Amino acid sequence: MKRLIECVPNFSEGRDAAVIGAITSEIAAVDGVSLLDVDPGATTNRTVVTFVGEPEAVVEAAFRAAKKAKELIDMRGHKGDHPRFGAMDVCPLVPVSGITMEETAEYARRLGTRIGTELGIPVYLYENAAREEKRRNLASCRAGEYEALRERLADPDWRPDAGPAEFNESVARSGAVAVGARDFLLAVNFNLNTTSTRRANAIAFDVREKGRPQREGGSITGKPMIGKDGEPLMIPGTLKGTKAIGWYIEEYGIAQVSMNITDLAATPLHIAFDEVTAKAAARGIRVTGLEIVGLVPKRTIIDAADHYLRKQRRSLGVTEAEKIKLAIRSMGLDDLKPWDPDEKIIEYVLERTHEKKRLTDLTCRGFADETASESPAPGGGSISAYLGALGASLAAMVANLSSHKAGWDDRWEEFSDHAVRAQRLKDELLLLVDEDTAAFDRVMEAFGLPKTSDEEREIRTAAIQDATRYAAEVPLRTMELSYQAFDVVRAMAVTGNPNSVSDAGVGALCARSAVMGAFLNVKINAAGLRDRAFADEIVARGAEIEQKAIEAEREILEIVNSKIAD
Repeated sequence: MKRLIECVPNFSEGRDAAVIGAITSEIAAVDGVSLLDVDPGATTNRTVVTFVGEPEAVVEAAFRAAKKAKELIDMRGHKGDHPRFGAMDVCPLVPVSGITMEETAEYARRLGTRIGTELGIPVYLYENAAREEKRRNLASCRAGEYEALRERLADPDWRPDAGPAEFNESVARSGAVAVGARDFLLAVNFNLNTTSTRRANAIAFDVREKGRPQREGGSITGKPMIGKDGEPLMIPGTLKGTKAIGWYIEEYGIAQVSMNITDLAATPLHIAFDEVTAKAAARGIRVTGLEIVGLVPKRTIIDAADHYLRKQRRSLGVTEAEKIKLAIRSMGLDDLKPWDPDEKIIEYVLERTHEKKRLTDLTCRGFADETASESPAPGGGSISAYLGALGASLAAMVANLSSHKAGWDDRWEEFSDHAVRAQRLKDELLLLVDEDTAAFDRVMEAFGLPKTSDEEREIRTAAIQDATRYAAEVPLRTMELSYQAFDVVRAMAVTGNPNSVSDAGVGALCARSAVMGAFLNVKINAAGLRDRAFADEIVARGAEIEQKAIEAEREILEIVNSKIAD
């Protein structure tokens, strides 16, 4: 698995496009890094940048961005609504894949040391990169913000982890930076139909994990109560793993509850939205929408859609695109400005960044024309996978129609489960449409390897065998998934909406054709394998699946035809 780290630096400039562009150009220029998102805010005077890449490349890009920010941003004149204490204010590294949190924290420490040593910027290490517990919290490191930085650097307890501990001319310009390693953090703003910062803060205190100070007599004007440890006693909020404040955004003319969700497992986005909505309503205020700062994992949006579908007692077995549209409408993600999933969902941005032609992106006519061309791919294997996807799609359609049938309201969850399973099979089979063609291309590439020496011939033969083995495994997977679709097709033929029973029958025909077509590809590739034990094993497995598919199709068509005759 490729090692990937996400970096989400925040810069204290949200108004000057030239400055923002110069900083992000430094990031984009580093090989091995993909710049995913640039999100400036005029009122906060702050830009959140998101990029991802291999660890060494990410560290290099972050360092160059810090250097450019120091050159172009003068903190002595900076004003904005967001807490800040430096030109590059914070720079968290987030493990994405193939790397542990501790490894990510070590990269953060290396980055912090380099920024402090080479750029002369005071660096505070926070969260998982912190070297002492009191520095884990970003708010503690940034307490007093830029205006208190001179005194903070002079405090022996708050000497920076790297860089100068004096407020010299250079530091006065650059400020300090917090470098850390953390889990994925989702920054969101809840839009309110009020301009009152005080009321927005009250809602924030209701929900944030820290809560609000406990006061004598329970009055908001009462004296804060102090515990035995000398710290204020707090009334906890309702949402675990969240930090929140209220503020007024002049750009939009509204107050917002600004929240960081630091633990999406404890508080999913949709739960936060519902809870803030409820607490706002209790104070006579309405949440008009939700603003997501930076990028969001796809799972977060899909989970929100599933949540609202369940509340409506609607089938969860709808397409990903439909779910995303529902999530946008349910949480008002487009309340302040259009919300484009291709630009805001991490996985979609990565797909676009590393975009390559996919068969499944073609139109129906385009796919047919590509198949009919003189190119040998896509061929029968890809067509078989697509037939399997169509069979699963028809099963999902019947399940969704059944879940919405008048008089069957108490059965919505039963059919929703069937639809969800069919959608999963459809999505996996669609991936195999392109994977089968990729497997064929891999075989052709192996045959194209040089063979001018014994060593080259040996390497070429091994590559051909490896590629051919994979080219047999892919259609076998198509067979297995297409056969699984029969379970949903059969259930829909027996218990689904009787008006759609013919669709279930066509689904069975597609699934059987997918199995038999894929088996032809298993056999033709297995014939070229030197590992005869493996070849015999997958052919025997394929023959078993084919026979079961033929029997399943016959059984389902009998059911379908009997219902049509009735």
